[in-house]
Amino acid sequence: MTVNVYSRYFSAECEYGGVRRRAALVTLCSDSEQGHITYSASVTFFPHVDDEDFAVSYDAARTQVLYEGKGRRSKKKEESFLEGLQPVIDGLSGQLGARVFWDKPLRPERRG
Repeated sequence: MTVNVYSRYFSAECEYGGVRRRAALVTLCSDSEQGHITYSASVTFFPHVDDEDFAVSYDAARTQVLYEGKGRRSKKKEESFLEGLQPVIDGLSGQLGARVFWDKPLRPERRG
């Protein structure tokens, strides 16, 4: 079962595949099955041409596994991963020559 522990849209800066991207979706996901759990952080950049455009593209995206092992969802682990999410996402964004503007959220955060 995959759960979006956290997701939020932010203003961003990226040019990828010849397309200028002005927004990013940042997520922390958990995926658990039969006593095994994986937590991963991801960022995807998309054009965001107007205030209603949240059509996420998946070509300008990066993901990093934060934890994988035996266990199940843990609120304590999730809070720890959330506290360290920003530098992880900054590192993933840097791989694309991109930047997330953390002080400019486009929508409220969602927790699952």
